[in-house]
Amino acid sequence: MENKFMRIAINEAIKAIDEGEMPVGAVVVYNGEVIASAHNLRNTQHDPTLHAEIVAMREACKLLKDWRLEECDLYVTLEPCAMCSGAIINSRMRNVYFGAYDPEYGAAGGRIDLFSKSYLGSTTTVFGGIMEDECTNLLKNFFANLRKK
Repeated sequence: MENKFMRIAINEAIKAIDEGEMPVGAVVVYNGEVIASAHNLRNTQHDPTLHAEIVAMREACKLLKDWRLEECDLYVTLEPCAMCSGAIINSRMRNVYFGAYDPEYGAAGGRIDLFSKSYLGSTTTVFGGIMEDECTNLLKNFFANLRKK
């Protein structure tokens, strides 16, 4: 099941590449159905908060008419950063599944693990490395192409 939803997140990441954005895609799933999908928009919209996770979560919250995403799961191609992890924890997201680890900025075990900090009250379970090679290769190829330019 994870691969089905991660595949949709990967397709969102590919859309990001087409728009000149860093290839990160995210999908919010509720009752086994995708209710929101997004990719990074921070460059095109000139907004540092428009990471794929935040955009998808905003869409899901609007649809559910609630800021709580307790019964939702998030699939994202790159390990969430501190900003996104904070939003995920605050939304009370049930599960997060991510593809590529981010040893530099990752906040779900890569650099730090905000989800393990009991004082933050996180009830979110995190699963890393879902389709990791494919997600990692998207990022590596994107940055290799940037360096060529």
